Amino acid sequence: MTVADHAQHFFISYAGSDRLWAEWVGWHVEQAGHQVTLDVWDWRTGDNFVQRMDRAIDQSDAVIALFSKSYFEDERWTTEEWTAAVARRDHLIPLALEPITGQDLPPTLAAKLRKNLHGLDETDALTALREAVNGGARPTDRPPFPGTTSTPSTAVQADPTKPRLPNAARQPETWNVRRRNPDFSGRETEIVRLRDGLLDGRKAAIQALHGMGGIGKTQLALEYAHRFAGQYDLVWWIDAEQVDQISVSYSELAARRDIAKPDAGTEANARALLSHLATRDRWLLILDNVENPGQIEPWLPDGPGHTLITSRNPHWVGTAHPTRLDVFTRTDSVTYLQSRIPGLGPEQADTLSTDLGDLPLALAQCAGVIAGGVSLDHYRQLLTTNTARILERGGAPGYPASLAATVTIATERLTDHHPDALALLHLGAFLGPEPIPTTWLETARPDLATIPGDPTDPLWLHDALEPLIRYGLTRTDHQTFQIHRLTQAVLRDRACLEQTSAIQNDLVAILVAASPGDPELPATWPQWAALTTHLIATLTALGDRAELRPTLLNASRYLVRSAQPHVAHELAGQLHQRWMGALGEDHPDTWNAAFMQTWALDGLGDSKAALPLVEATLAARRRILGEDHPDTLASAHDLAVTLHALGRHEESHAMKEVTLEARRRILGEDHPDTLHSAHSLAVTLSDLGRHEEARAMAEATLAAQRRILGDDHPHTLTSAHSLATTLYALGRHEESLTMVEATLAARRRILGEDHPDTLHSAHDLGATLSALGRYEEARAMKEVTLAARRRVLGEDHRDTFRSAHDLGATLNDLGRYEESHAMAEVTLAARRRVLGEDHRDTLRSADGLAVTLHNLGRYEESRAMKEVTLAARRRVLGEDDRDTLRSAHGLAVTLYALGRHEESHAMVEATLAAQRRILGEDHPDTLASAHSLGVCLSNLRLHAEAVQILEDTLRRYRRTLGNDHPDTMRTIKILAAELTTMRRIFDAQRLLSGQPQKRRLFGRRKK
Repeated sequence: MTVADHAQHFFISYAGSDRLWAEWVGWHVEQAGHQVTLDVWDWRTGDNFVQRMDRAIDQSDAVIALFSKSYFEDERWTTEEWTAAVARRDHLIPLALEPITGQDLPPTLAAKLRKNLHGLDETDALTALREAVNGGARPTDRPPFPGTTSTPSTAVQADPTKPRLPNAARQPETWNVRRRNPDFSGRETEIVRLRDGLLDGRKAAIQALHGMGGIGKTQLALEYAHRFAGQYDLVWWIDAEQVDQISVSYSELAARRDIAKPDAGTEANARALLSHLATRDRWLLILDNVENPGQIEPWLPDGPGHTLITSRNPHWVGTAHPTRLDVFTRTDSVTYLQSRIPGLGPEQADTLSTDLGDLPLALAQCAGVIAGGVSLDHYRQLLTTNTARILERGGAPGYPASLAATVTIATERLTDHHPDALALLHLGAFLGPEPIPTTWLETARPDLATIPGDPTDPLWLHDALEPLIRYGLTRTDHQTFQIHRLTQAVLRDRACLEQTSAIQNDLVAILVAASPGDPELPATWPQWAALTTHLIATLTALGDRAELRPTLLNASRYLVRSAQPHVAHELAGQLHQRWMGALGEDHPDTWNAAFMQTWALDGLGDSKAALPLVEATLAARRRILGEDHPDTLASAHDLAVTLHALGRHEESHAMKEVTLEARRRILGEDHPDTLHSAHSLAVTLSDLGRHEEARAMAEATLAAQRRILGDDHPHTLTSAHSLATTLYALGRHEESLTMVEATLAARRRILGEDHPDTLHSAHDLGATLSALGRYEEARAMKEVTLAARRRVLGEDHRDTFRSAHDLGATLNDLGRYEESHAMAEVTLAARRRVLGEDHRDTLRSADGLAVTLHNLGRYEESRAMKEVTLAARRRVLGEDDRDTLRSAHGLAVTLYALGRHEESHAMVEATLAAQRRILGEDHPDTLASAHSLGVCLSNLRLHAEAVQILEDTLRRYRRTLGNDHPDTMRTIKILAAELTTMRRIFDAQRLLSGQPQKRRLFGRRKK
């Protein structure tokens, strides 16, 4: 290309498989004096792709888009690129890399003129690129007659520093690579990383791909060689497993390059080849399956070419630049299986990929077996029952041996020289496929009978792991080691009964010694997470062992406390069933497992399902352990909690009182379980409307827990949250806000953003903001919390319902009545279905829907619903319950709107009297009723009484809620109107202006 008169900035958009074209175009555009942004040149690993792309397109004068079939594949980032380019700039330069028709393009791009680069030699391709970027130039000479043959263009001079025109037909002058694998797929990220490593500017670029057998190292090297063949003059493949064969292969290459001397000998010719390569460029050597880095180091070439090594051994530091190759991504696994097995659905492919651990060799063998007539279900069964046999089957083109054979060959190498490594490998095979902390083995080493050698040797684990790492049988990372699930399966399948029994004894010792301690403490949860995966993996074999049962129960407790109720329910349920059969119905551990199952059900929000199991567990423990056993008291407490969750608060209260007294007598005042009972009783007192009693008990419990458990213990934070809730119920909203904000911050720090307890605090913060009239802040908080609860807990969890109900109430407060109505209808229907008609929460949703109907002006519908809800609340909750009184007040408001003022006045007067008696003069509910009574009195033309009650209500609102609260402002407006009606104009004006009101006697003025 010629140098441009006016430099421009171009962004190059392309599909990953067209990278060579992108580099060729980018290099020549830059040589012409323009600026280029190309992701593989300018962006770093870890950058935000979308942000980088947006910025690049925004800053560019035009986008050069390289059109190919790959460019328009579904779910590619390039879709975002061309959409952004057309939408923002509409200055797109399309270059076609292969024949493209209008049907291949999106409608927005079909009309764009394109330049074809495909089918051209490099000179003509450069001309097409120049015309596309700079525009066609008018000829200075008369154009030749089209019928004549023009003189061929001068060939482009070779330049070793620039990329060559991509040409799949071009093959290096010297080439010995076997044919390409037609089934190769995926690995685009790895190919890009490998290409970047070889092009990073070092004098001698040596890359070592390492990973376990069957991971696809050789296949990736083979694909790289074919894909980038056109960029090299020499590509030579060496099977390097036997070191002495390297010099032989080099000697053959020297002969091909005409530099070998017939009488010099193999090694001399190999050295001559290395000297030759040091002076040349554009060469690629591939040393496949190298075992020992130290042995091949003398045979690594120098010079500006590329060397690619594949190896199971990861120890390449100082010799080459190592890159660990891992299993396929799940997307690549699914894509591969679906391409090889016709009719395989995405979910089936995903499940099969999990079974095979995304290992490329296993996937290839699986495709071969199923293509041979074995059904998918039968294959999965065989993978469990006959692992070694099925992993010997299935043709895997390009792989030298089956997976079973690969494992066998590797383990045979350990038998004679590394018995400790072989024993460790077999031991790890019976644990789970997740990482195994090395500290577990170090701690349990004195009790491990299957590991030979001196148990006091401080380096025994290092010495045992090193051969496993070198042969690619395990990978190490952050003080853990990991064995692929299929390697484990083959080893387990081939272990004899006596060997298996001895290994299982060692596994019990490891798992018991690995117990991290109290699962109630969040600090132990990362350790419990690691341990629980292995406990579940070994459950079938070891689940009945007496030494392991306490650890399994604690793992269930950890799962509940760390908000994994589904897994907890599954584990505890399996333990309950197993131990029921193995230990009998009367064994304490049988009911310990049932007890943990009830905890999991509570975490799932399924109190209905929990109730019969809680009752059965309590009855069994009373019979087996006695009334006063701590476990019996724990079940009694859980039954009370379940009754509370079901809305049966009076029954819950009675049981909690009895349980608390028993725990105080047996465990002591300061025992954590006693304090937990006290906290739970305070919660029920608050829900029964006995808020002052609840506050006193919550404050005392919180102080004791802070002293005994510490400020950050989850039980302490639960009590702090409950105290904030009680302060809210008492109308002390500012105090509640301060406490709930502090609790939320602590829970986020200790439990994490998505823990149900954290979301509970976030929900209550939203409710408190609403009570303070900060409706927009409340709406934002409630929307975020609802979305999180739907994601974490599910649509039908009781806490999700609460968030949906409260968000609907805030939308109502904001005047967004239609949205509120829609949400209230959905929530009420869901609560009726899940909780039942008479549950307290269901009745709250019914009341909320009635309020929204009122605000929409649908007064008759609202009245009918409020009457039904009030009757239900009186029946279920009692006359004096706070929710019942709120229903009565709401019905009075709707009766007033319907013009039934006498009925409204009578109802609101009775409600206010009850609220003053039960909640106190300053409670927000009381003040709301007082405000409504003032309105009723005004309508009945009892203005003096109306002013009196409104003035008192306003004074209390100002003291409890502040001057700017919406309820305060609403009362000011009503009172000002009353004062105006009574011709107290000056007082009304002063009230509306915010100045103190001067009181005076109302009466006739003297003439």
